[in-house]
Order: sequence, then C-alpha cells, then structure tokens
Amino acid sequence: MKAYRCITEDDTSEFCHRVTKALSEGWELHGSPSYAFDTKRGVMRVAQAVTKEADFEYSRDLKLGEL
Repeated sequence: MKAYRCITEDDTSEFCHRVTKALSEGWELHGSPSYAFDTKRGVMRVAQAVTKEADFEYSRDLKLGEL
C-alpha cells in the first residue's frame, strides 16, 4: 500500500524538523510545499505532502505518522 500524509505547521523551523524526520523514516516528498496566511492567527502556515510504501493493508485505524 502507498500511505499518504500531509504535514502542516506554522512556517517555523519546527515544520522543517517534522518533514526531515518523516524523510529519515522513509517517507518521500510528494509535490511542492504549499503556503497560506492564517488571517485569524496572523501567521504563515506551510504544508508538505509525503508518501511511503508500506507493507500494511489499509485501515482507517492506521496511525500514518507511526508507519
């Protein structure tokens, strides 16, 4: 199965650490990052999709961040 996650965070170094951690765990980038301004909070938000081949059968109960 191919698993898909979308990592989101404020545009800080924490976002980069989360994506780097996912890459170190075998996830691969899927497309380019997206940026948007959160007007309610007054901050930039960023998102990055990642995918990973996994030897699991799909279930809604899967914790994708733990694959």
